[in-house]
Amino acid sequence: MNIKRNIVFSLESRKKNGIPITENVPIRMRVVYCGNRIEFTTGYRIDAPKWDLDKQRVKKGCTNKLKQSASEINSDLSDLYSKIEAVFKEFEVQDTTPTPDQLKDAFGKKNGDDRQEQKNIHLYFDLFMAECGEQNNWALGTIKKLNVVKGHIKDFDPGLTFDRLNENVLREYVSYLYSVGMRNSTIEKQINLLKWFLRWAVSKGHCENTSFEAFKPKLKTTKKKIIFLTWKELTQLREYKIPEGKQYLERVRDVFLFQCFTGLRYSDVYNLKRSDVKEDHIEITTVKTADSLIIELNSHSRAILEKYKDVHLPNSKVLPVISNQKMNEFLKELCELAELNEPIRETYYKGNERIDEVTPKYALIGTHCGRRTFICNALSLGIPAQVVMKWTGHSDYKAMKPYIDIADEIKASAMSKFDGI
Repeated sequence: MNIKRNIVFSLESRKKNGIPITENVPIRMRVVYCGNRIEFTTGYRIDAPKWDLDKQRVKKGCTNKLKQSASEINSDLSDLYSKIEAVFKEFEVQDTTPTPDQLKDAFGKKNGDDRQEQKNIHLYFDLFMAECGEQNNWALGTIKKLNVVKGHIKDFDPGLTFDRLNENVLREYVSYLYSVGMRNSTIEKQINLLKWFLRWAVSKGHCENTSFEAFKPKLKTTKKKIIFLTWKELTQLREYKIPEGKQYLERVRDVFLFQCFTGLRYSDVYNLKRSDVKEDHIEITTVKTADSLIIELNSHSRAILEKYKDVHLPNSKVLPVISNQKMNEFLKELCELAELNEPIRETYYKGNERIDEVTPKYALIGTHCGRRTFICNALSLGIPAQVVMKWTGHSDYKAMKPYIDIADEIKASAMSKFDGI
């Protein structure tokens, strides 16, 4: 059997503001066979003028920004070519045409210099999640985040091994994350999660390569804007008359308002049982952090509990909480009807490109906005931060500082009201 194929080395095609990028461009290996087209990372970059398009190699005497020579890069490119050819020949001997995934896996193993399969990073990532997840009782959100990281690493290079994860390959990985449309702030989180895994691998003796510690890409980021409702907006939402035919929004509003007046996360209000409600406070063990909290009731939160005290709900629940996804969907609908439409400008970066987006506030409101609303308004009322932290379960001021800054801004703008007297 002969599998017709075309193996090409070329520079990745990228543009910025419509202009092709010519500096420090990734070198890719493209494999086309039987109607399939697969792109492989080589781990190398070069300026476009230093690339020989006809020979598909770096021009003699040239180096890249990492001072890697043309002979060094070209030798590795030839090695990659030999390995992918060897993979195809193995399938031809078996009289089998590989699927793209089979080809990627086989090349990944071959490209690991025929190292044992257990040295593949992806297998250790599974071990990391199983071991640390059980020991630390990870929340579902943490597991989902790490599964995303695992998926991106596998898509980037299914045969990646610890010893190949040098600064050059990590730069390539960042470049890949750009290519799938990630913001700089998201890429930063992805790299931090990857380093978390790699530090675990080093501590367990699975990995001796610690070059990742020195990898600190310069990514332009901005502080994430905290979306919350002011007292005026909160009153506007409370007093809005829900139209006939949309009464399902009333329960959504009640649950959300309860969050706004207690600071509970969605997971905790969902889990709230009648046994947790005492005469003048609620006692909970948080789902996310397992903190034991006592949160005093105020007239607003008490009124909502009173409204549902005789309503039978499954599993002895206190409030009619629906799924987080549905609640987020209905909250946006409710807040749009209540005309919470202040334009909110968000600024973020993709690479060096600054992007400004203006969105009506209702489109940004979700269940976590209730907790943020409680914190911001409590601080703006002058309630000491250490008291608010006892209600919310925050253990240090680092997580509380963004909210304190907002409260300071509210106080500063309030002082200007004296100017009109």
